[in-house]
Amino acid sequence: MTGQTSVAARSGPACRLLGGGIALLSAIAMAATAGAQSRYPDRPVILIVPYGAGGIADTGMRILAEKLSGQLNQQFVVDNRPGGGGIVAAKAGATAAPDGYTLLMTGNNNSISTALFRSLPYDILADFASTSTTSFFDLLIVTRAGSPLKSVQDIIKAARQNPGKLNVGTINPGSTQNLAAELFRTTAGIDVTIVPFRTSPDMATAVLRGDVDFAFEFYAALQGQIADKKVLALASTGAKRTNYLPEVPTVQESGVKDYEVASWNGISVPAATPKETVHILTRAINDVISKPDVQDKAKSLGMEMRGSTPEQMTARLKDDIAKWSAVIEKAGIPKRD
Repeated sequence: MTGQTSVAARSGPACRLLGGGIALLSAIAMAATAGAQSRYPDRPVILIVPYGAGGIADTGMRILAEKLSGQLNQQFVVDNRPGGGGIVAAKAGATAAPDGYTLLMTGNNNSISTALFRSLPYDILADFASTSTTSFFDLLIVTRAGSPLKSVQDIIKAARQNPGKLNVGTINPGSTQNLAAELFRTTAGIDVTIVPFRTSPDMATAVLRGDVDFAFEFYAALQGQIADKKVLALASTGAKRTNYLPEVPTVQESGVKDYEVASWNGISVPAATPKETVHILTRAINDVISKPDVQDKAKSLGMEMRGSTPEQMTARLKDDIAKWSAVIEKAGIPKRD
């Protein structure tokens, strides 16, 4: 038996000691990992925004980043990556390390991109995990001061009396404004001509000159003209009246049932990000956006800051993908490469 070790010997005190040591090391490693997650964040966090600096979405994210920096005692830095309809930013977010130190602003634009493009270098549902919604932006249906159109019902009546004669201003085909107009046309059952412009200022000029009869646009783009009463808001497109123009009825209140459009933003992380990190972020986001000063700033900019659970945010993404896919197909908008 020389040179051989019995089963009994291998299960003896030395082997048990070794096994106990391995178990102890494993427990220490697990505790270290849990401790690292519980200390999150322990270095600056990057928040990728798919738009240039200065816009309404960027401003909302900067308000959020500032508050998160104070809430979690670590710097949250906005990284603007415009281009490609948000694809550049989303690709960067999808390929980032799943450690909670690279966040991506996602939302309605990602739902539209998923519905509009034949293929994308990422899957907004599979490659990302949701944390919370952050901000909502209802659109307005607007017209120039002095227009004979004083309400949504005036628009519908005029359109039915003169099929194809009313012009509707939006920005680029495939934008939220453009798709909101397409959805309004089909939901209201009217024949109108949708005229897309390159930029919001171009479209606003067309409204003021009377080149279009009415238009779909966000409050932030027309805030000055509305304040000066050069542009009139006939309706808002959300489920309820806005907190910045509470006197303006919704499209649903104006008689077009089942019509609702709200652009929105939220925060996503790479899909493999630890659940504890997602939980910390979700809780912090919901805490900071409920603060009165954040709500007041948002109201002055024409947006509503509102949080959610990760599950609610993901459900909204899915619902919007289905909604805009149907609108794009019905409108005959060609898919993009």
